Amino acid sequence: MIGAAWGLGGADPGCEHAPSALAPLLREDLERRGVHALEGPMVSAAAGARAGERRRQALVGKLCGELASAVAASVRNGRLPCVLGGDHSCAGGTWSGVARALQGRLGLVWIDAHMDSHTRGTSHTGRLHGMPLAWLLGEDDDPRYGLTSGVIDPAHVCLVGVRSYEPEEAARLARLGVRVIMMEEAERRGLATVLDEALAIAGAGTEAFGLSIDLDAVRPDQAPAVGTPVAGGLDARALARALEPLGARRGLAAVELVEYSPRRDSDGATARVAVALLRAALCGPGDDADIVAHPVERPQA
Repeated sequence: MIGAAWGLGGADPGCEHAPSALAPLLREDLERRGVHALEGPMVSAAAGARAGERRRQALVGKLCGELASAVAASVRNGRLPCVLGGDHSCAGGTWSGVARALQGRLGLVWIDAHMDSHTRGTSHTGRLHGMPLAWLLGEDDDPRYGLTSGVIDPAHVCLVGVRSYEPEEAARLARLGVRVIMMEEAERRGLATVLDEALAIAGAGTEAFGLSIDLDAVRPDQAPAVGTPVAGGLDARALARALEPLGARRGLAAVELVEYSPRRDSDGATARVAVALLRAALCGPGDDADIVAHPVERPQA
């Protein structure tokens, strides 16, 4: 478990406390199933750090670099990184780190209410958590702060559950040829079916694939304590069931969950959803499941 403990890039700075809130809950849940989760580093900004736009972008770039190093080390050591965000800007670090360790093609399933594919030139808000997928696809239009990476081929990315976006993002992903499964399509075809398609896209011609879950993909009546809730969404139980076969697929490189805001979660309901989704992806069905993800095979130096 690796913490990406910052909320500098999002709408709710309180997301910085998500890793410290979720890590003990997830560890306890996994240990009840006979799985020992190792505590990894907690990458964080200085307590209470707030800054102007340029300073914030530079700081997030630095934090993503530290996170990338921690994730890459985990992969190289044969561990399966489970990154607990923080706002979704941390994805720039998570997947850059996985790609660095792989030295090969990486696929990505991105479960989110949003497209997160803006750049500074198109963003309506300037919030960095709306930009990480563009960075990963090499589309950053302001590369001075270390956020450009371009580590993932658009042909190996699939978004699932999108229902809130701006035209500029949709145009960018369409130009790049990224498959986007909107919420309406997921409802019509069934979540298990569309997730199978997403995994096929992420796994075709790649050495490994990853999973990024933004909790705002889930219906806000089930998971209200998120940075940017959006009406509608995926049913939490259906999503957990659809994620259960994930860990058994050869090539799973990392799992990431983001945008949980503990201060909004007075009854703990959203935390329980977060842990259930991670448990499903990591352990599969059953109370006595093991983590069955296979080590990622990397080219020999």
